[in-house]
Amino acid sequence: MEYGKQTPWEKIRPYVFILPAMVFLAIFVVYPVIDLIIRSFQEWNMIKPPKWVGWKNFAYNFRKREFWDSIKNTCIYTVSMVGIGLPLATIIAVWLQKSTRLNNALRNVMFMPHVIALLSVAMVWTWIMNKDNGLLNIVLGFFGLPPLKWIDSSDTALMSVIIVAMWKALGYNVMLIYAALQNVPAELYEAADLDNASRTSRFFKITLPMISPQMFMLLINSTIGSFKVFETIRIMTGGGPGSSTQVLVFYIYKQAFQLNKIGLAASAGVFLMIIVGILTGVYFWALSRKVHYQ
Repeated sequence: MEYGKQTPWEKIRPYVFILPAMVFLAIFVVYPVIDLIIRSFQEWNMIKPPKWVGWKNFAYNFRKREFWDSIKNTCIYTVSMVGIGLPLATIIAVWLQKSTRLNNALRNVMFMPHVIALLSVAMVWTWIMNKDNGLLNIVLGFFGLPPLKWIDSSDTALMSVIIVAMWKALGYNVMLIYAALQNVPAELYEAADLDNASRTSRFFKITLPMISPQMFMLLINSTIGSFKVFETIRIMTGGGPGSSTQVLVFYIYKQAFQLNKIGLAASAGVFLMIIVGILTGVYFWALSRKVHYQ
């Protein structure tokens, strides 16, 4: 065999190795997306044959108040999880860098909520937020404060769900950011000390740029995860009271599996896919150039 000349097997070997992954991707990602788009233009109740209706499903959803309420709730949930959850996780991770007995104990227990099954978390917090004998209202009563209805009031239900979701996700975010902080070279901080840089300058000029890859990943994952939230809503509130906690994925679930309106659910699913795709593209366009890869 001539040096540098590839055999037929060597030419196709890389494609053979990735073939199982490509087949899996085609069956469980590409095909469902194509089918979703097709269903969004059909009227189908899973009993009668589907009927092509064009843009009717999209027009119906766009005229429906319930659809826009679910988008509003999804946006509030996402902004809270990203705009409050990530900065809070960063602050805690920076604080945990201090070597104290309390911080050592917190680092050991911080990740625990993430590994607990979401069903268990939602059920426990449903009891904690019970309006009659829940633990939170008992604590409020101890301090002489009036009880809250938490998940039983349309004014506080969405906030209550956000608190639970943030509590569960906080440990995971903190541990990822804390691990990233351990990889920041100490020489950079030593140079900053020689220049008498303030703590604020050190954080924004050294710490944040050095952990930006992890922060960028968490930003995208948190945004996509927030738009796909379902289980917590389903278990704790069922989308209520009224539609105060009904998010977009729950709206899709309701249309598909409670009302058997597959076309409406599919069109809402396509809309969700477009929103997530646009947001992800905006993130990469606006922030990827600011991410510092070592």
